[in-house]
Amino acid sequence: MAPQAAGVIHTDFEKGFIKAEVVSYDHFIKYSGNHGARQEGALRLEGKDYIVQDGDVILFKFNV
Repeated sequence: MAPQAAGVIHTDFEKGFIKAEVVSYDHFIKYSGNHGARQEGALRLEGKDYIVQDGDVILFKFNV
């Protein structure tokens, strides 16, 4: 799940997890990053129950 994936990077990410901004790698490349993916509607917000998929590019939002 997303909080546990965040915790692999740093334990504070898991403890303070708020949400994850997720885009597929293919869309990330096609739209030149998160900004372009957001403009094209390819970026989505996911919560604590999201199961991370192979190829996801994720920006974790957290607060500690």
